[in-house]
Amino acid sequence: MNTLPPYKFGAARTMVYLHGQYLQAFLAVWQQAQAAGLALPETDDPSYVSLETLLHHVMGAARRYMVWMCSQLDLPDPAIKPAPPPEVIEGEAGGYLAHLIERWELPLAEVEEERFARPEYPSNWGTRYCVEAMLEHAVMHAILHRVQLEELLAEQRPD
Repeated sequence: MNTLPPYKFGAARTMVYLHGQYLQAFLAVWQQAQAAGLALPETDDPSYVSLETLLHHVMGAARRYMVWMCSQLDLPDPAIKPAPPPEVIEGEAGGYLAHLIERWELPLAEVEEERFARPEYPSNWGTRYCVEAMLEHAVMHAILHRVQLEELLAEQRPD
């Protein structure tokens, strides 16, 4: 966490740090799932068509969360490149994750604590969030998908 600059709101700094840590943990489990040939359950969710689409979903969402927060706070665009397409994301995931973590480090550093809690804004999917809640949502998103993969791996492991 020492690589992060000081933040005006320490909780935001911690959440940015955790976001990077949990994205790394997600990628490690995703790589285990890929190596194991994990089969995802059938669903109508286009993010779960394949392991590659799931990885694209998690990485793309991480980008969109920061872009959304910067937009709501009237901050400059964080210049996060779009996630690589599912067809090539496996080979580019490590480099893209490093880019995400780096680009997440600075945008929120100078934002005062009170701007994180009020007001609430509609998310890209319609739910209203204050910026602090969206930051927490971003952290949990990587955890959610990591745990899903861990459970599927445990279910599909031969005894």
